[in-house]
Amino acid sequence: MKFAFWSSLFIVFYTFAGYGILLYLLVRIRRIIKGKRNVPQVAIDQLPTCTLVVAAYNEEEFIREKIINTLELCYPEEKLNILFITDGSSDRTPDIIAEYPQLLLLHQPQRNGKIAAVHRAVGQIRSEVIVFTDANTLLNKEALVNICRHYSDNTVGAIAGEKRVLSEKQADASSAGEGFYWKYESALKKLDAELYSVVGAAGELFSIRRHLYKAVGGNAILDDFMLSMQIAAQGYRIVYEPNAYATETASANVSEELKRKIRIAAGGIQSILWLKPLLNFFKYGTLSFQYISHRVLRWTITPVLLILALLLNVAIVAIDTEMSYSLLLIAQLLFYFLAFLGFLLEKKQLRIKVLFIPYYFCVMNYAVLAGIIRYYRKQQSATWEKAKRK
Repeated sequence: MKFAFWSSLFIVFYTFAGYGILLYLLVRIRRIIKGKRNVPQVAIDQLPTCTLVVAAYNEEEFIREKIINTLELCYPEEKLNILFITDGSSDRTPDIIAEYPQLLLLHQPQRNGKIAAVHRAVGQIRSEVIVFTDANTLLNKEALVNICRHYSDNTVGAIAGEKRVLSEKQADASSAGEGFYWKYESALKKLDAELYSVVGAAGELFSIRRHLYKAVGGNAILDDFMLSMQIAAQGYRIVYEPNAYATETASANVSEELKRKIRIAAGGIQSILWLKPLLNFFKYGTLSFQYISHRVLRWTITPVLLILALLLNVAIVAIDTEMSYSLLLIAQLLFYFLAFLGFLLEKKQLRIKVLFIPYYFCVMNYAVLAGIIRYYRKQQSATWEKAKRK
């Protein structure tokens, strides 16, 4: 029982903190041996040809702001195409985009899901690289230049931009929790990239070499993650570029964020099953180590082990008087009490950020369990209703 308890506790700690610590130490060692990885400096006229792809579904309230932001991006005009694809949209999104002749527009009335729309768009692209971004995010002006300069390195197959979540001082649990989560994720991605490769890219902003694009199944839930990891599986690195960032508002509330997290969790277990070869340490080495440590553990056993560690701790304290187990149980119960307090304060719309972090942590791990169940019950479609944003 004690062995199972300590094993569970170790894996939980490693998943959420230990991997970050180990990663930091490995990067420090790598710097001593090989030096720090340098950001390539590329002249503007040496940048590759690029197509920016924006998949938009019923975004009429935000799409004009997105278009204006897109047209203000810095990149050589003769090397850039901007393509909006609006398949299935039933509002004025396609009509608003059509007002701008400098934009390319693809639209069909059928809604077959985002990845089907992306496949259709990529089939018409001839540029050297493609940059994907979501319709509900805004990019910094230098985002495209900062991304595409990395393609001067032939070992790079994809680039992940940074996701930033707007969080006000009086943020609610969804804003505070999601903002903290992405700050931590960004720190891990910087270290992942310096050690070897980022483990997957998020759809808010990422880029690939066009010739490396491999279509994923139309029922893919996390298409952006799958597309980028397929490129990593071909032996190319995924670079992280924090100076290219997509900013969006947080989910409207915790319920909307939970909806999004459950979908991501269902997509996570699907991705693990589809990407089984990446679990082979003997073939993929460092990439497998990063993939399992950063993604697989979070999306599979760690949420279960959180529950198991608590139950085993209670059982051990009931039969063992050793003080250390009692203190650990008190610490666990205190953490969950703070999470419950965060839940109550959220309901009463009282804003105390420090309590929203344990609450968001519990919500996130619950979402993994719910997502796994949803996936195996075949209840998660690739086409889904977007979570409402602030």
